[in-house]
Amino acid sequence: MTKSIFIASAEPYSGKSVITLGLCDMLLGKTQKIGYCKPVILSDDPAHPDTHIQTVLSHFQLPQSYDDAWAFTRQDALQLIRTQRQGEMIDKVIARYKALEERYDFVVIEGSDFAGQGTAFEFEINRTLAKNLNAPALLLISGEHKTNAEVIQEGLTFCRSYLSHDVQVIAVVANRVDPAQVDLVRQSLAAQLPPGVLAAAIPADRALQHPSVGDIFAHLGGKLLFGQDHLSNQVDHFLTGAMQVPNFLNYLKENVLIVTPGDRGDIIIASLQANLSSSYPRVAGIVLSADTVPDEPVTRLIEGLQNVVPIMAVASGTFETTTEVASVKARILPDNTRKIQLAIETFHRFVDIDALDKKIVTYHSDVMTPHMFQYQLAQWAKRQKKTIVLPEGNDDRILLAAARLKAQQIVNVILLGNPTDIAASIKRLGIELEVPIIDPATSPNYDDYVQTLYELRKAKHVTLEMARDLMTDVSYFGTMMVYKGHADGMVSGAVHTTQHTIRPALQFIKTRPGISTVSSIFFMCLEDRVCVFGDCAVNPNPTAEQLAEIAISSADNSRAFGIEPRIAMLSYSSGTSGEGEDVDKVRRATQLVREQRPDLKVEGPIQYDAAVDPVVGRQKLPGSAVAGQASVLIFPDLNTGNNTYKAVQRETGALAIGPMLQGLNKPVNDLSRGCTVDDVFNTVIITAIQSQHS
Repeated sequence: MTKSIFIASAEPYSGKSVITLGLCDMLLGKTQKIGYCKPVILSDDPAHPDTHIQTVLSHFQLPQSYDDAWAFTRQDALQLIRTQRQGEMIDKVIARYKALEERYDFVVIEGSDFAGQGTAFEFEINRTLAKNLNAPALLLISGEHKTNAEVIQEGLTFCRSYLSHDVQVIAVVANRVDPAQVDLVRQSLAAQLPPGVLAAAIPADRALQHPSVGDIFAHLGGKLLFGQDHLSNQVDHFLTGAMQVPNFLNYLKENVLIVTPGDRGDIIIASLQANLSSSYPRVAGIVLSADTVPDEPVTRLIEGLQNVVPIMAVASGTFETTTEVASVKARILPDNTRKIQLAIETFHRFVDIDALDKKIVTYHSDVMTPHMFQYQLAQWAKRQKKTIVLPEGNDDRILLAAARLKAQQIVNVILLGNPTDIAASIKRLGIELEVPIIDPATSPNYDDYVQTLYELRKAKHVTLEMARDLMTDVSYFGTMMVYKGHADGMVSGAVHTTQHTIRPALQFIKTRPGISTVSSIFFMCLEDRVCVFGDCAVNPNPTAEQLAEIAISSADNSRAFGIEPRIAMLSYSSGTSGEGEDVDKVRRATQLVREQRPDLKVEGPIQYDAAVDPVVGRQKLPGSAVAGQASVLIFPDLNTGNNTYKAVQRETGALAIGPMLQGLNKPVNDLSRGCTVDDVFNTVIITAIQSQHS
């Protein structure tokens, strides 16, 4: 039973980071703890640490040190081989790996980078390490500047070289393949590889292959004058600005980096204006050569602009600088979350995850960890792809989350708002997002929606004119889309209040049969488990009957999301010790749950510590099936619930996914106005899953 996988490439710059990041993300969705090991790195210079190690450890927050992830520098390993001390090197690598194996459920091992002279050495040492670590290999080849026949032959040869040395190969991945040839390359590899070896092909992607402005700045050095917040801008082209402005503008291309002397104020101003204009492509950044900077009036003009692209000054001449820019290779750095996410999304899209999972033996824990939970959420949402409407299309967080959702093909997204404004925001953010954008006032469905709202609410004294006004509101329009079946769910609240978001749903989507109370739950992703908190967002002071209904709804949703429900009805006392109106209400609610749903495990009243701490639980309520291991925690009122979830979130670093509204006929969910992009992303996914059951 394997606890590791070895990623090996056949040549430099093959895009190994895509495989490493994708594998780590996949494995963290299936096992509780993973380790990462890159036995041979280029240099141990503290000023130039290995970016692969830094990126993996920081992005996935792996609980291991940088030094635990490597064993030798390339130079030291090569010297040991030259002096016939290869065994010494292998022994140290095995010892480093075993230390990780003892601490983690699975270890991802990454081969060296083929940097510098003597790449044959690296080919041999990677294969030797994979064999001695008894780790199955995932082999990576590059399709860049190669014919289909060359890619396939290289993949077959690479695979045979490992198999002939008794190294198990579980997959061969061809990366950076001509997008038009991806299916052909994958099918040809699959047909010719030995039985049991998976084949995958990943298309070339400029966003991954091309460097960022930050990569170029790090390579060139110099001084950054403006644009610190936009160093992640992708550079697809570079251009020397040495001509007159009219001719210069004709040469601009998308995501271009402009190299020009610092005294060319005309070129600088024209570049910045072109970046703001919808008539010209996006400018990635500007490099000022020849140790010159703009004159004071030009500098003052730039200082008054917003969202200025990075502008850096270097000492080298224009020709030398341009040559250096051309030599910079793309890297995935720890702070480039956009490129990291794209790499993960690319892996999940073009590698058969289910087939790969069957090849890799992992340890499945009974504990539902946060990574497992989030991974499962995405997989559940993909089973039956739903359409979610996002009324706040002008908010950057909504657009960034929508781009991630679209790229991962988890849900279909519809944005509400002014199409021109939203298109401008998409360009400013530098994201790829092609989804329907609807302006309620100009929608072909506007009149139909107005008439429907009028018919539904005329008994509540809503006139036709009032319905027309209400239907220009994005919350009413989005909710009507859900009501009419033109969308499967809605997520809002990044800009609007909770009341503004859910009022339309309460007015005409209404509650499910048998449900009288709309409530909410949070999925609290703690370090080693996921539990459900309810109700922390809707009902200020629920009655005993409402508390019972909230508990039952929360338990049913807990089970639907893969969490076995053990309900704790929280109060300030446990068992029969307490007296008073508040504790009596919880005691009554607990009895109602037992009467209405005898299949559910429920305990109450119970204090928080007795609900979640096994030692305290045994002391206060011995023999309880819930005490010490509660997974669904029901708070007696909104004040307690809202403050507790925020305290747990802030003090423990837990991820709080929600609130998810429960009890409505169709899913409408509310965001916090302080939400992050991740919050939007996760809430849309749980809304999509809810809609699969509505």
